[in-house]
Amino acid sequence: MEARNLLARLDRLNAWPLPYIYLIILGVGFLFTFFDIFDINVSFIQTCAALKPGCTPETALSSLSLPVFLNLAGYVVGALILTPMSDRIGRRNMLLITMVITGLGSLYTALTPDYANFIAARIVTGIGIGADMAVINTYIGETAPVKARARFTSMVFVMSAVGAFVAIWLALILTTPSSPWPTGLPFAMASKTFGNGWRYVYGIGALLAVFGVLLRIELPESPRWLIGQNKIDRARTIVERMEAVVLKRSGPLGPLPDVVPLEDKQKDTNPYAEIFRNPRYVRRFFVLVLVWIVSYVTVYAFGAGFTSILTTIHYPPPEAGVIVAVGVIGFIIGTIITSLWGDSIERKYWLPISAAITLVGGILVAEAGTHIIMSFIGSGVVFVGFNMWVSPTYALSAESFPSRARTTGFGLVDGCGHIGGGIGLLVIAPLAPKMSSLSALLFICGFLIVGALLVQLAPATRGRDLEEVSP
Repeated sequence: MEARNLLARLDRLNAWPLPYIYLIILGVGFLFTFFDIFDINVSFIQTCAALKPGCTPETALSSLSLPVFLNLAGYVVGALILTPMSDRIGRRNMLLITMVITGLGSLYTALTPDYANFIAARIVTGIGIGADMAVINTYIGETAPVKARARFTSMVFVMSAVGAFVAIWLALILTTPSSPWPTGLPFAMASKTFGNGWRYVYGIGALLAVFGVLLRIELPESPRWLIGQNKIDRARTIVERMEAVVLKRSGPLGPLPDVVPLEDKQKDTNPYAEIFRNPRYVRRFFVLVLVWIVSYVTVYAFGAGFTSILTTIHYPPPEAGVIVAVGVIGFIIGTIITSLWGDSIERKYWLPISAAITLVGGILVAEAGTHIIMSFIGSGVVFVGFNMWVSPTYALSAESFPSRARTTGFGLVDGCGHIGGGIGLLVIAPLAPKMSSLSALLFICGFLIVGALLVQLAPATRGRDLEEVSP
């Protein structure tokens, strides 16, 4: 009975119930994750030349596919093996473990002596990130106000845009040769005597992970997880603190809503069994995993390989890097849009909007030719489009599974979905050089369009209690 009361008190909260600094602390995880995803985008051409004999800017895309694929395979391992631990040992403890793993992976990458070790380092980093993404999104979904879960997920996701922006511009400065603007950066540092800028990029990523671990120590445990584990006293203490914060921010609390209580499950229940023995969650798993698989093809083709793709379709490396670096501003714009209006429409409607925007951007880049300004605009539109759907779909994925298996469910669909990103690059790499610019970019955008159609089979979750959506 008290568990039901605590759930009602949580659902009554109408404002962010923790200190705002905690949004930044959670955001640092996104910042590091997307720094790691995007740092390979521009820097890999120099990395490949340093570690793989015979690698050139024109052939780098073919060598990029394997480390990206295995990095994403690491995501799957982390999602399938580590995320269920969060449903057992708690969200906060797992957030500390995953950040340590990702930091060690970045340090290993910075110090790697050869291409084989580079690939191994990317696998280690992927294992940590795959679990970290699932736990962060679950934590936000379990602590944010009922009617603003997507908005707060998007607010934290803004930090991912910062990470992507910093990674691409840092890589552009450290790993590309000086070239007159706008076809390059006049102050770029790469030269015959400085060919290891990529190591500094990954080293900075390792430092960000250290910073993230120190900050996460301050996070409280998710009260919904504590209730599910029957740790009522600890949950009550945290809920009381949350109520005090909301009372100070938005005034008197309203009446308690009616809620569907968490099912009384033993704390050692297998989270995989919770999902795959229930037809409701089996259906949701297959819909969402297919959405992530096809959509991540587009996301990682642009997010991790856009510079190499542009080089393959005959853009000079410095110019390709600048086009991507300017375009990443669109990433920031996209996250701001969803942070302001993420809860204004149903989660699953964001993906069709994003797919249409991405398609327009791809066409602009393909048709730009020598018009560099048009290339900049097209790249920015691409970055707005292929990222704007991500945070609402993160929220949708976390909301689609019960608290006792929420992190596992998110990890399954998002982690397995990353297989699509890896396979996509393996498919795109040999085909892109044989295609026209327009055909190549339309091909990449097409996967996001398929995802936009599939996601319409997912449940409606906007503004609904978590226990109602996923009892």
